[in-house]
Amino acid sequence: MTAISASMVKELRERTGLGMMECKKALVDAGGDIEAAIEEMRKSSGMKAAKKAGRTAADGVVVARGGDNGVGILIEVNSETDFVARDDNFLNFVNTVADKAAADGATDVAALMEGELESAREALVQKIGENISVRRLASIDAADGSLGSYIHGNNKIGVLVALKGGTAELARDIAMHVAAINPPYATTEDVPAEVVEKEREIYSAQAAESGKPAEIVAKMVEGRVRKFLSENSLVEQPFVKDQDQTVGKLLKAANAELIGFIRFEVGEGIEKEETDFAAEVAAQLKG
Repeated sequence: MTAISASMVKELRERTGLGMMECKKALVDAGGDIEAAIEEMRKSSGMKAAKKAGRTAADGVVVARGGDNGVGILIEVNSETDFVARDDNFLNFVNTVADKAAADGATDVAALMEGELESAREALVQKIGENISVRRLASIDAADGSLGSYIHGNNKIGVLVALKGGTAELARDIAMHVAAINPPYATTEDVPAEVVEKEREIYSAQAAESGKPAEIVAKMVEGRVRKFLSENSLVEQPFVKDQDQTVGKLLKAANAELIGFIRFEVGEGIEKEETDFAAEVAAQLKG
């Protein structure tokens, strides 16, 4: 069995908001699997959802480019610190990378960084003393419609939205919504069947404890599943700039359809090694 560490209990407590002993017991029962522990805790406690881990090990920026061909490109370039992410030398490099990616119609980071760009990256690393990496890029095609981009003020979140019909302004407004709300899926149909089934199992376990008749429980479960689907689907969400209409209704009023969207947040999915500097200094003094 996996040893249950204090850091695992701490993470589970931060993600669920539940008590330390309850978190420890759940981890023991789940053999140290945090995600499995969260699932069981949701079933037994009625907890709606846990926070995503989302710890980051990288700083940097996200930048967007849109070409005359209607293809938009989103790129994340990482530095080690926010200080460097705001440095003009770093930002000039980022813009050079983005311009070349747009000009070449790049689809692969490794191919993009061959030759001059890699030499420029290595020179920048030597100059500023931090590691710099072009982490990822993605593109979306709105050649038959409208392309909109939104980069949040701190350059840490970037979104591209492609529409069939509509306008660039509408696409940008929806990109702003995606940046703020971060919907996991575009439509309810995009939610994987296994994700829906897992939610149904959790809601069933919660509803069964209500003591209500089976037919009422079934209605409760399906109602919660529908709510889950609408909350996690872009077109079903209340539009961030007008809560009285959904994104889907906004699109319909403009005679537009959603082709798709891309959202990057700096460092998402990269685990960050947290350092206790006070403890580190104390250890060095003892040495």
